[in-house]
Amino acid sequence: MADVMPPNMLADVPPTPAGLLSNREKDRLIERGFLGLYRWYTARSQETRNWNPDKSFDWRALSPNLPPEIMTVLTGFFAVEQYAPDFTSSLINLVRRSHGRSHFQMRWGSEEEKHADAWENSVLFSRQRTPEWLFEYKERLKAQTWELPFPDALHNMVYTVFQERATQLNYLNMMKIAQGKSDKPHLQGFSDPVLAKVAQTIAVDEAAHYNFFLEGVRMYLYYYPQRTLEAIRTIVSQFSMPAAKLVPDWEKFYETVYRAGIYGPRDFSRDVMQVAFRNLGIESRRALEEGLKKTREVPDFEGGSFKTTVIWDTFDYGMVEGDVKRLHIKIQDYEKLIGFDTIDPTEFINNPAVPKKTSQAADD
Repeated sequence: MADVMPPNMLADVPPTPAGLLSNREKDRLIERGFLGLYRWYTARSQETRNWNPDKSFDWRALSPNLPPEIMTVLTGFFAVEQYAPDFTSSLINLVRRSHGRSHFQMRWGSEEEKHADAWENSVLFSRQRTPEWLFEYKERLKAQTWELPFPDALHNMVYTVFQERATQLNYLNMMKIAQGKSDKPHLQGFSDPVLAKVAQTIAVDEAAHYNFFLEGVRMYLYYYPQRTLEAIRTIVSQFSMPAAKLVPDWEKFYETVYRAGIYGPRDFSRDVMQVAFRNLGIESRRALEEGLKKTREVPDFEGGSFKTTVIWDTFDYGMVEGDVKRLHIKIQDYEKLIGFDTIDPTEFINNPAVPKKTSQAADD
């Protein structure tokens, strides 16, 4: 659990060779990065995405004649988001000793709660489901509890990167359908401006969530590359959307989503996994698998010296380092506005464990 604990609570770690960062120092740097990112995120969220699920949309103008397929999708979206209290509380408990991560999860939960209310309103104002039906359906949903897909914080954070991107894609494609841009014969001719605005608004939130978790995974990838790459490999091999085993009639919902062109296996591969890989400097799933396989063939840390392995060739480490540096510049600019820079600034520290490549000129 060292990856979620502030430095004053970390257990003692084995001695580290001179010139390398200890695990304690890496954890401290990641923790400070999360704290700065959380503060920046909250300010930006309040300034640019402070919408209300009841008052920000003209619910009276929502069409009472939504196609049955659209009602199935909206009901499924609403059902998944109903587990926001479980998502939030489970993740907060997992990272409760980290200021930046636990406080962000509370902020994230408040935004997910708005998504749940907005999708519920879309079902209610469709007038195709009664308030009594909604009440009983929510009771049925809440009779079951969502649980974390993985026991540790790192795997759950990596999972959330892919899950937030997949959720964003679902809502963006729903927005296109509601804008009258579907290429599916059974949905052509349908449009609804209110529904389009709802889907777009929530998709923007999901993009912000994806970027927060992406920045967190990048920090781990920078300071703990092998551990993070192994977590990424595990997630992409086991990925499924949240609450898939809890939502009633999930198979019907998934089939409808697929037939509507909203989301399916090809979308995950092309628009979720490959997008996340590109943002993390990973060429492909095959390159990830091959790199980790070769890494395991190299002897581990022994006798007071660290190994130099092919792990550095598994992904674009230079790109990740640049992204982590840019994150810290963003945090530092924010801290200058508040005055944190003169009292308790966030600093970027290079990871000295990265093998330095000798230039061709030097070789000559």
